[in-house]
Amino acid sequence: MRIFETANYNVISKRKVGYIISGTLIALSILGIIFKGGLQYGIDFKGGKEFVIEFKSDVVVGDIRSALTETFKSQPEVKNYGSNSVVLIRTDVDQDVNTLKTAINQTLSTKFPDNPGSIEKTDNVTARFSEDLKWSALQAIVASIFTIFFYILIRFRNWRFSAGAVLALMHDVVITLGLFTILNDILPFSLTIDQTIIAAFLTIVGYSLNDTVVVFDRIRENAAVHKSMEYSAMINRSINDTLSRTVITSGTTLFVVAVLFIFGGEVLKGFSFALIMGILIGTYSSIFVASSFVVDLAKNKTNHAKS
Repeated sequence: MRIFETANYNVISKRKVGYIISGTLIALSILGIIFKGGLQYGIDFKGGKEFVIEFKSDVVVGDIRSALTETFKSQPEVKNYGSNSVVLIRTDVDQDVNTLKTAINQTLSTKFPDNPGSIEKTDNVTARFSEDLKWSALQAIVASIFTIFFYILIRFRNWRFSAGAVLALMHDVVITLGLFTILNDILPFSLTIDQTIIAAFLTIVGYSLNDTVVVFDRIRENAAVHKSMEYSAMINRSINDTLSRTVITSGTTLFVVAVLFIFGGEVLKGFSFALIMGILIGTYSSIFVASSFVVDLAKNKTNHAKS
């Protein structure tokens, strides 16, 4: 990546453009969530039905998923359950269990007449379980934000760095949630939020935080060496110093996740898509959002001191 070895891009001077881009994406994300009636939760949060079906011989879960999507008019979660001849089907279709069992049996007997299957087990995912999951997820998010704020505060001894890091993380999560909500009915795979997607969001938070901390570390080092340099120029230099590392790390990670998205199967599409969006948005925020916010907070401090 020789193009970044001697990078000298004036990122900080363009930070208002970054604010406009970020503000627009956040506004569109929030509006998308509002007009879609809230986040698009999966069966883990909304409740639904589970069916365990045993077939005579091995089956391809993608074929079963496609067949049931036509029947339910929405994509169910289908995966192997212990062996290649047993599958677990989960759906949030608002119908009673007996109606769903009849629909599943008719679909499977029509689509796979040479490989009969029988429903061995039926379960309900109750609303109480769903509410517990929502509350636990909210608690985890709030606890993570406070933990990250105090971790950055202790490490860098500057609350402005903490504020910049937390803002960047919230920026990444809100925009990714907005994309999931807006694109859920557009893309040919499910983007409903379930436990797997929550894991993807936590991974995004960790990745984005690591990227931001690398930039902050270089800012701290340069602040000790270049004491006479203007603060905004010093931060801009720090961003350029770490730009090669940021791009290479993001590029290699993105390549691996893209392979997972392409070859990982239908079940992992939503998970890998979240990681792809998170890596792109997280890389952008670590360069254009977190450090820029630190500069503006420092300027406000200087202005108050002068007045």
